[in-house]
Amino acid sequence: MSDERKKLWEPSEEWLKNAEATRFIELVNENYGQNIKDGKELYNWSIEKIADFWAAMWDFGGIIASKKYDKAVEDLSVYPGTKWFPGARLNFAENLLKYKDDQLAFIFQGETKKTAQMTYAELNKQVARLAKSLREIGVKVGDMVVSYIPNMIETAISMLAATSIGATFASCGAELQPSAVIDRFGQIMPKVLFTVDGYYYGDKVLQTIPNAKKVVEAIPSIEKVIVVSYVSEKPDISSIPNALHWDDFISKEEDPEIKFEQLPFDHPVFVMFSSGTTGMPKCMVQSAGGVLINHLKELMLSTDVKRSDRINYITAPSWMMWNWLISSLAVGATIILYDGNPFYPDWGTMFKLMQDHKMTIFGTSAAYIHYLMGIGANPGEKYDLSSLREISQTAATLSPEGFEYAYTKIKKDLYFNSISGGTDINGCFAAALPIQPVYSGELQSPALAMKVKAYTDNAEPVLGEQAELVCEAPAPSMPIYFWGDDPVMEKYKAAYFDYFKDKGKNVWRHGDYIVIHSDTGGMTFWGRSDATLKPGGVRIGTAEIYNVIEQLPEIADSLAIGQKWKGDIRVVLFVLMAEGHKLTDDLKDKIKKTLREKTSPRHVPEIILEAPPDGIPYTFSNKKVEIAVTKIIHDMAVANRGALRNPDSLDFYEEIKEELNKE
Repeated sequence: MSDERKKLWEPSEEWLKNAEATRFIELVNENYGQNIKDGKELYNWSIEKIADFWAAMWDFGGIIASKKYDKAVEDLSVYPGTKWFPGARLNFAENLLKYKDDQLAFIFQGETKKTAQMTYAELNKQVARLAKSLREIGVKVGDMVVSYIPNMIETAISMLAATSIGATFASCGAELQPSAVIDRFGQIMPKVLFTVDGYYYGDKVLQTIPNAKKVVEAIPSIEKVIVVSYVSEKPDISSIPNALHWDDFISKEEDPEIKFEQLPFDHPVFVMFSSGTTGMPKCMVQSAGGVLINHLKELMLSTDVKRSDRINYITAPSWMMWNWLISSLAVGATIILYDGNPFYPDWGTMFKLMQDHKMTIFGTSAAYIHYLMGIGANPGEKYDLSSLREISQTAATLSPEGFEYAYTKIKKDLYFNSISGGTDINGCFAAALPIQPVYSGELQSPALAMKVKAYTDNAEPVLGEQAELVCEAPAPSMPIYFWGDDPVMEKYKAAYFDYFKDKGKNVWRHGDYIVIHSDTGGMTFWGRSDATLKPGGVRIGTAEIYNVIEQLPEIADSLAIGQKWKGDIRVVLFVLMAEGHKLTDDLKDKIKKTLREKTSPRHVPEIILEAPPDGIPYTFSNKKVEIAVTKIIHDMAVANRGALRNPDSLDFYEEIKEELNKE
């Protein structure tokens, strides 16, 4: 396999000299008596001396705290549940608002209709005004504030104002249907909801006031709703209980003083949501200090973000990459927010944005790059990309050809930074080290201070073969708990730590198949090992599909899987017909229309096939077994058929796999 991985880029002497990782190595060598020379040595030190690494990162990241920590970590053997930086007092928003000058904090581009800009000085004032208004309606430390807004400047201001007070924040993008939002926000009992009158996509106006109304009526804890005007000047919001316009709510005081509540390192800052694969989405509570220091590590050391950078990620507030991107404020960079269809009015939209605003770091998905490849786009020829120095890519696995395309058709001298992690940790398990070479199809390294291994089913660490991604040691941004979990964290442990428990291993198992390469130390990802679907890099829980489809009278049962297809993932749906019904073209259209209306276009399957009687595999505990079918379709062996209630059901999928894999 190593022969297939071409070296595509190597940092120049100038790059190495100016890299933030180089400065960090100098700090570590000086303060910790080391002689680290390169990225591999830095990674090895970071997992051998985890406490020292994070203490060094605290200093390097310039974390603002009213009280410094007693020690970096209490006890690494307490996993999960150890305490990070006990004794420290800080505020998340204060660390993101440390810059107060006239450099642009945000450049907003809303598809073709709206643009806006805001300096760091203006951002500080806006946050202070909103925080004052939130305090006046009784928002206090520990309250829950949520946002149901697109990728706008106001979304970030809402988060910063809430967290400055010590409230906990959660967000869903405006593209989510009300039922999905209710499933998420309904569990965490928010006090305040920020929402919007609508958004643009493909130059269409999508009204969202009726959606917000449904959410508010379903969640009795919401005491106040603040509505941002986006698609109209001052929309009628009378249908939403307890609603005010943003402009009427935000304090009229021009420059109020902002009080940043000083809180423990592990004070809850975000609730992030799982995809809902096995039912209701899990609510993962993450700490202010943990998210902050992890984002600083990834932004500064892995992504090499500096004050002079202009950074963008194609994202939405439903995805952790939004949280990650907004933390670029802590480094003082300019964030370019884009909301809308990145291919409207044509494929060149994002490259025009790069050209017009001198973007230096562009973040995107594998699906985006594979689409450009598929249509033969040549951005480097058509646009002035002289400012662009880095592409960061995440979500689905990118093919080696996708890596090569970035260098041949976008820009030759470019740092291509492929990363992978999860909502669960608001960050990366595998990340970049921009002082090392880039190879096609390969993520450069496990993330710094993340003790990542690839385990066989027998919990043996291996190199050079597909195996489960695990993390053998704690990290600060791992959830502090699940919302509503019991005191012994039973749900938390079941989600991550039970998989290898019977093999005597206490490790975080993430649910990704990876290969760790012995020659470079880099990693190749082979997709999820659980049932989560990721078409276009968007996480979709199969339960979200089943909950809709199995309401149809024609459908008795169903099973959804993600199939690797042309550099992306396509959703394949198998349906078991109710008695007296057949899978006709009309019914297929009905299924697709229903899913599109009740969930999102990403949930709509590309292929719908009829499963035979008893053709949906189940465990003895009555759980569907998507992973076994996914393995069969991808020509992988299925172990433990005896764990299935109906193991013969898998024969059908063995019979059709060749047909499904035909071009």
